Amino acid sequence: MLIHEGRIKAAFDAGVFVLKLCGDVRLTLCATLDRQAQQLASTPGLESLIIDLRDASNVDSTALGFLAKVAMAVQGRLAERPTIVVDNPDVQRMLDVMGFSRFFTMVESPITEVCELCDLPEIPTDVEETRRRILEAHRILMRMNEHNREEFQPLVEMLEAQEDASRQ
Repeated sequence: MLIHEGRIKAAFDAGVFVLKLCGDVRLTLCATLDRQAQQLASTPGLESLIIDLRDASNVDSTALGFLAKVAMAVQGRLAERPTIVVDNPDVQRMLDVMGFSRFFTMVESPITEVCELCDLPEIPTDVEETRRRILEAHRILMRMNEHNREEFQPLVEMLEAQEDASRQ
């Protein structure tokens, strides 16, 4: 199976923001996801958030951490929880185990399809910025549930040690 490079598309219409992840979504797109989380936190007129994973062949843990950050950025601003559209049972299971059902409503297909999604530009980052984002993403995941804390604690400790060493 051919894995396509990851892309993120977005649309905002009538209060509904749609974020669609396509292909192999990895840490290289986390700056883009982080910017979306920051922008969504202050988007006027935002009523609903949909994250569409139907065209994603892979979403790594760093990208998942920033998806969680997106949900946390709009928590309390929306009448209902953000929605994740996921039709792959393996991805659904992973999201369940990682505690995403606590922050999102999971559905297999959206109520309506959004017609015009625009590609979001990938925001370039240097190695240090990427390491900081990986650390932030995994800290977010660790706060979601005990399973994630146990799963990602060694990685977070290693990244924190690298961060401390680079400061000295």
